[in-house]
Amino acid sequence: MTSGSDTEPAGASLSYRNILEREMENALKEINRPATGVFLSGLSAGLNLSFGALLMGMALTFSGGFESTLVQQLTLGGVSSIAFLFVVIGQTELFTAHSTMAILPVLDGRASLKELGRVWGVTYTSNLVGCALFAGLITILGPALGILDADAFGTLASALLPFPWWVIFLSGVIAGWLMGLVTWLSAASRDTVSRVLFVLIVTAVIGFGPFHHSILGTTEVLSAMFLGQGVALGEFGHFLLWTTIGNIVGGGVFVGLLNYGHVALAGEKQDVDFEAADTNE
Repeated sequence: MTSGSDTEPAGASLSYRNILEREMENALKEINRPATGVFLSGLSAGLNLSFGALLMGMALTFSGGFESTLVQQLTLGGVSSIAFLFVVIGQTELFTAHSTMAILPVLDGRASLKELGRVWGVTYTSNLVGCALFAGLITILGPALGILDADAFGTLASALLPFPWWVIFLSGVIAGWLMGLVTWLSAASRDTVSRVLFVLIVTAVIGFGPFHHSILGTTEVLSAMFLGQGVALGEFGHFLLWTTIGNIVGGGVFVGLLNYGHVALAGEKQDVDFEAADTNE
């Protein structure tokens, strides 16, 4: 994931084309990175984001049961957003960010579909490996420390699994859309404080829903499976397939494609005129 630059002149505003170019350049850097580097960064992102599942499980355990569903979902959304902050500020490679931004160089003719597929495949695989490792850690350490009840992850998994494919897909579209907005807003931010607020507010909506996020949800579902909460392998596969497709459509189409399209259709002259007007103000 990318962040806004702190080298822009104070008080200057970023045009859509500035933001697009910044995201395109960062996406190209990731596409051109060695696969080993992308894998390690993706592994880190999967591990870091999994803290969201741990924090949600702890919140459910320590609460002893929320009296209000609204309070429960607000709490879960708030604590899960902390883990997204780890990933965004740490700038490790999360698949749901690449599904948005790595498509930009392809749309612009600067990268091929093969290159896009490589970076998606490496990032996705490494994210899932990180999730599986962290789910194993939760299973071993959580009950031993007395900070997690197995039922807590049964609750988390039950909010994601018992739905038909089209519900999971559409929920995944919303989650991918929100993640795309996070990356775009982070690129547009002028300072770290703004980025932090954008990340916390937007990603909290994912946990509040809860909407289906392929990486965070994988840690939740695998932890429930490892803790004996009756989650079948087929249920996990069903969840992962439709959530992943939904995340790609939500980020790639509703943020990546639409943002690229409206910038490209605006034309170079209009953007130059707007930037000149901003400079003269």
